[in-house]
Amino acid sequence: MVREFEIPWPPSVNHYYRHVGNKVLISREGRQYRENVMAMFRDKPQPPFTGPIELYAEFYPPDARRRDLDNLLKCTQDTLQHAGVFNDDSQIAVIHIIKQKPIPPHGLTYIRIKDHEQQTE
Repeated sequence: MVREFEIPWPPSVNHYYRHVGNKVLISREGRQYRENVMAMFRDKPQPPFTGPIELYAEFYPPDARRRDLDNLLKCTQDTLQHAGVFNDDSQIAVIHIIKQKPIPPHGLTYIRIKDHEQQTE
């Protein structure tokens, strides 16, 4: 099975979480992002991936500022899990991530997920 879709540009991990005392919480921005993405999948429910998967993500930033590509990944994975695309982000066996040229004003993220075919020797 293969699925392809676009989701909004995610907040970085630096804006996704908040530290409150000894607790780590998802920030207001993170919760809003998660809700927006989950709403996209509510209208078109599909069964989640249940086995190992490969995640391919192209991140198109909203502008040309410098950004760490790996800071975008955790929020994206967690959000896709909560949206029911897969059961747990531990299912991800292979990750391909690419930062592309900006798409102003909001940016976007292109996602392709497919079943991971494990090689046997």
